Amino acid sequence: MTRTNPNHGLLPGDVAPAVDECLYELDTQRFSERILSHDATLWPGDQNEIRHRLGWLHVHETMMPHCGDLTSFAEQVRSQGFRDVVLLGMGGSSLGAEVLNRVIGPASGSPALHVLDSTIPSTIRALTTRIDVGNTLFIVASKSGDTLEPNLLYEHFWHEASIRGRHDAGAQFVAITDRGSPLDALGHERGFHRVFLNPSDVGGRYSVLSLFGLVPGALLGLDHIVLLNNALDMKNRCSPGQPASQNPGASLGAYIAGCAHVGRNKLTVLTSPRLQSFGLWAEQLIAESTGKNGRGIVPVAQEPLLPPTTYSSDRAFVYIRLRGDRCDETDKHTAELLESGHPCVVFDLDDACALGKEFFRWEYATATTGALLGVNPFDQPNVKSAKDASSAMLQHYVAHREFPLINGLPPMRDLLHTAKPPAYVAIMAYLRQTPELDNLFQAFRQRVSEHCGGMATALGYGPRFLHSTGQLHKGGPDQCILLQLVSAYHEDLPVPGKAFSFGVVAEAQALGDLHALRSLNRRVTRIVLERDDAAALSQLLENALT
Repeated sequence: MTRTNPNHGLLPGDVAPAVDECLYELDTQRFSERILSHDATLWPGDQNEIRHRLGWLHVHETMMPHCGDLTSFAEQVRSQGFRDVVLLGMGGSSLGAEVLNRVIGPASGSPALHVLDSTIPSTIRALTTRIDVGNTLFIVASKSGDTLEPNLLYEHFWHEASIRGRHDAGAQFVAITDRGSPLDALGHERGFHRVFLNPSDVGGRYSVLSLFGLVPGALLGLDHIVLLNNALDMKNRCSPGQPASQNPGASLGAYIAGCAHVGRNKLTVLTSPRLQSFGLWAEQLIAESTGKNGRGIVPVAQEPLLPPTTYSSDRAFVYIRLRGDRCDETDKHTAELLESGHPCVVFDLDDACALGKEFFRWEYATATTGALLGVNPFDQPNVKSAKDASSAMLQHYVAHREFPLINGLPPMRDLLHTAKPPAYVAIMAYLRQTPELDNLFQAFRQRVSEHCGGMATALGYGPRFLHSTGQLHKGGPDQCILLQLVSAYHEDLPVPGKAFSFGVVAEAQALGDLHALRSLNRRVTRIVLERDDAAALSQLLENALT
């Protein structure tokens, strides 16, 4: 059972009245009744589009009929000797599966799951080398079916499977998409092993409990019925007929929005060690849903723990803990936060399958927060603008065999030396993610926070973050200081059948994002690393703070 531990009466004096006001607004507006009846007028924006994005509210009913088929499919994959599964997807099509993989992991006898959501050449090459292509099942996951990254990754692995795989390459591919999408057509044309058609009324970042999460979950050997029943339990607890303060999703949404109303819009997500990946899933959900029209919540995930007195007054905290996990350090830190007067709520999970409850709670809370902030939590207008800018950069390269020059960027040192809360620093690393780089960036984040008055920091690897915090950077409050780090991509990788390589794609995405950010006058700079050398990067980051 998931236990919530926020007591709004114990919140700090600047927060409690604002949260109470949000709870009162939800009750007077009959929010819990109206959301379940798909009342799109709760939010601004295209009413028909919003109404068509509320299928996640009923995911238990729509997914339970698929459970028998999913079990049979997973048994068939195991019997065919597949030892690895590679999921090719971005944002909401991959992050939920990544949480299930990292928190629960594969059952005995199930294949290992690898999530690939990158166009960085060295990242793709490393995974291609690590797996036995002939004994790997590839899942292409895309709601629209025309998302650039998974489509290009598909071309790469289709080529590899045709050369080194089984006799029929199509038998090694599975698609998860909407009915009638280009991916739906491709799967049937190429003879994919299966094409799973997801309900079209479930949007990407709200899709973890749909086929986008359940298909890879089934291959892991996950008990998807237990996961869905946990989600149903949370939905029932969020049903009408009780005040918002007793509704777990609405009360979390009121807490997040109430904190933001008094300037505490840096929602810092703490987790016990095994749940760290949940923070990245929540980061995408919150950032992409609320960061628009100059408003929004800035989720801070996987940040190094700081002394409570170090944090600035723009912070609010949520702690998600798994019983039996190594929680001592974070438990102590959370107790110190509360003693220091920081707002913090705590959620306990009895076991890993209680993730089903948390997925639903956070989706409901995010929709609630959007209503309280006056933003549409179901669109992502600035994600499209960045995609369009990246496409223009790629077309420029194909036509001229070079990218346009970028001038007039400020030194990273100048940006950091003027930084202070309520600003936040976001590292946008178009680099191969490795444990060495993770540790380096974590140390840098801690130095930035200590150097800049407890300022919040974020880390996103490109192009993954373009489908999550990228929306917040452009559409949210003008509080971001953005550091783009890119590689020269000397060890490139061709895209089969295309006039460009993966390195060119990654550079086009970075430059397109940079163009979109500069057009909005965001504080951003760019550093090109001639060598993928952690020591050189460490020195560069150190110099920026001295």
